[in-house]
Amino acid sequence: MTTMCNVCGLPQELCICEDISKSSTQISVYTEERKFNDVTIASGFDVNNTNIDELSSELKSKFACGGTIQDDKIELQGDHRDSLIKTLENKGFEIV
Repeated sequence: MTTMCNVCGLPQELCICEDISKSSTQISVYTEERKFNDVTIASGFDVNNTNIDELSSELKSKFACGGTIQDDKIELQGDHRDSLIKTLENKGFEIV
């Protein structure tokens, strides 16, 4: 028996909630200068419909850097602003 999404009512395999959430969410990408290095931060994710842990792991692997999730923000070590913006736009997120 397939499970149904509580939001859109479709089966989980066909659920479109994450795609809708991506296009309606506005993500901010910026850098902060910290004590030992720069940190690129992406904030504004809808954590109810976006698997932020999986996205963070994918971005850290893609950019070959360390990082973490703090207060529903993805923090990547180093200045990856331009690459991060392109990657998130390709994934369907709207960047402010």
